[in-house]
Amino acid sequence: MHKKNRIPHRKLIFITVTSALLFAIVSTATSIYVYGNNSQNIKADAAIVLGAAVWGEQPSPVFRERINHAINLYKNGNVNKIIFTGGVGDSNELAEAVVGQRYAIDKGIKSSDILTETQSRTTHQNLKNALEVIRNHQQLTKFLIVSDPLHLKRAVLMAKNLGIDAYPAPTPTTRYRSLQSQMEFLGRETYFYLVYLVFKI
Repeated sequence: MHKKNRIPHRKLIFITVTSALLFAIVSTATSIYVYGNNSQNIKADAAIVLGAAVWGEQPSPVFRERINHAINLYKNGNVNKIIFTGGVGDSNELAEAVVGQRYAIDKGIKSSDILTETQSRTTHQNLKNALEVIRNHQQLTKFLIVSDPLHLKRAVLMAKNLGIDAYPAPTPTTRYRSLQSQMEFLGRETYFYLVYLVFKI
């Protein structure tokens, strides 16, 4: 009778592995959420704005929030330069960085204080290409990474692994306002963060 209550060895392994995996996912998701919502008033040489979609010649709402935050950081004296990243999503559209640059100039940012890279399509490429820009401006040594709060844990880790002295600068407002949209974004970021930890891509 005692033997009948024993859990089969394979089932025990399955339960153990599944529990460990669930714990890793939940703890990672929690750390991503907490990290992105801990805003600090840090000063740096430049803000690196991670690209997002554009609508024709205008930034999408998500990208606009990032640009506006970088503009505020600049006007408040937190950074002296803004680096816009992002290439062409659709062949008929302008590069994301160009749209960001034009928008910022229209808002009063001096064109001489804006740098761009226009070839990247992913977060890692945003940062890798930004690093090439940085290397041509050696006076820039400390950077704020500007993006949505839930995006920043992965982005800052990528930046640091590339050798960039980077710190998070989460947008104070986000287009991901509803619980459903936030959970979807958090789910995607958790997946991509875990994938990055394993494959570094």
